[in-house]
Amino acid sequence: MIRQTALLISVLLIFVMGGLAGWYVFAPKSVTQEESQIMLERIRSVMKLVTVEGNYTEVYTHSDYSGFFTYFWDKKMIMRVTATVSAGYDLEQVKMEVDGKARLLRIGPMPAPSILSIDHKIDYYDISEGVFTSFSPSDYNQINEKAKELIRQKAQVQLLPAAREQASKTFDLLRSMLEGAGWKLELVEENRLFR
Repeated sequence: MIRQTALLISVLLIFVMGGLAGWYVFAPKSVTQEESQIMLERIRSVMKLVTVEGNYTEVYTHSDYSGFFTYFWDKKMIMRVTATVSAGYDLEQVKMEVDGKARLLRIGPMPAPSILSIDHKIDYYDISEGVFTSFSPSDYNQINEKAKELIRQKAQVQLLPAAREQASKTFDLLRSMLEGAGWKLELVEENRLFR
């Protein structure tokens, strides 16, 4: 009897081991498929003078609290936004005149400096959802836009004065290069002429 039981257990063990080995060898492997379609919509020429860049890091917390039974209804997200913000001038709005006889370059009037681009990246650290609530794709988009807008507001306060100052230095450099070649530079600002 003991011999038959040992034989039965041995056969079952061999059968189970064979089944596991066969499953390991022949089981479908996880295959990741990725597909991408990139379409160029248009190319256009731009004339922009980036005078300053700022690197920002923002920790953004978004919470939706519903009051009672918070475990079931509340959702919260903590994310870090890193951004590079470029500020400067859109030169497509600037009038430039060259007078070859007088050896004169006239530029102006200059527009106010503006935020030219915000390149940002988001890292999600904590996403807590209630039992009956979750973040939808539109929630993620709204939160992303809000975080980007907060960076834009901070950059406008900090970068635009620095962009104006750096543009002044750039025009001083341009003036000295032109004067070295025997030319003059005139900057026109809102009906005033600066030499």
